[in-house]
Amino acid sequence: MAGRDAAAPRLPYIDHLLGGLGRGNSVLERSFGEHIHWGYWPDPAAARPDSVEDFKDAANRLSLELLDLAAITPGMRVLDAGCGFGGTLARLEERLPGLDLVGLNIDARQLRRAAGLAAARPGRAPAFVAADACALPFADASFDRVLAVECIFHFPSRAAFLAEVRRVLKPGGVLVLSDFVPAAIWLGPAWMLRWRAIERLNLFGSCDVTCSAAGYRRLAERSGLRMTTMRDISRHTLPTYAFLRHLLDQRKVRDRGHRVAQAGLGLMDFVGRHGLLRYSLARFDRS
Repeated sequence: MAGRDAAAPRLPYIDHLLGGLGRGNSVLERSFGEHIHWGYWPDPAAARPDSVEDFKDAANRLSLELLDLAAITPGMRVLDAGCGFGGTLARLEERLPGLDLVGLNIDARQLRRAAGLAAARPGRAPAFVAADACALPFADASFDRVLAVECIFHFPSRAAFLAEVRRVLKPGGVLVLSDFVPAAIWLGPAWMLRWRAIERLNLFGSCDVTCSAAGYRRLAERSGLRMTTMRDISRHTLPTYAFLRHLLDQRKVRDRGHRVAQAGLGLMDFVGRHGLLRYSLARFDRS
């Protein structure tokens, strides 16, 4: 497999995931083969942390929650920025065939997999573009909707991304994203997570989870967007952590990396469960 794109951020979990998929790991194929994001359970108490199929269904439901918020209609042109393996675009194409769909990612490896999966499905495949989401290679007012599913915390600048989205959205266009949004009391620890020493230990690599709901509102206003929704769905995503811990425990190796990953997942579970870092869906309208 070709190496990671030189411009892409350091994301160890993507490296591990692509490595496992390349080796034909059937569990990873079924759970993360299309989506690289958390799951959504309407009834979290009914989640089954040891079930790959349960998690796969939950990951699909998370995409559908975002698509519902985006209110996409026939004939629209839609950009999925940070599209991963193209799973959200696949769900959208199933819902509304014939849309003009574009997937963008800075990591060419992810795009190759997304394009391969799309080619195997019936119908017209989305166009896939390798580029930086903070410097979108598209004309002004060229999209009706922009999606950013659980990826904006990896982007170099939320302000630059929102400004670019404002530029490429048509009047009346909409951006929908999911992000980990800190409560005011968690902003200090959230900034500490950006320390280089901690990022080197973090399985998720470089992550900026320091933008609060108020921060998003300010960034939106400065970029010419209007935040119309900020919905905390943390409760519905919490079973993801139990599933990921179960996956880690299936590995035969119990090394330092395993212990660090388990500790990190435990911390994320704790802060999500106590409302300190809220998994949120947000909608921004271009007026």
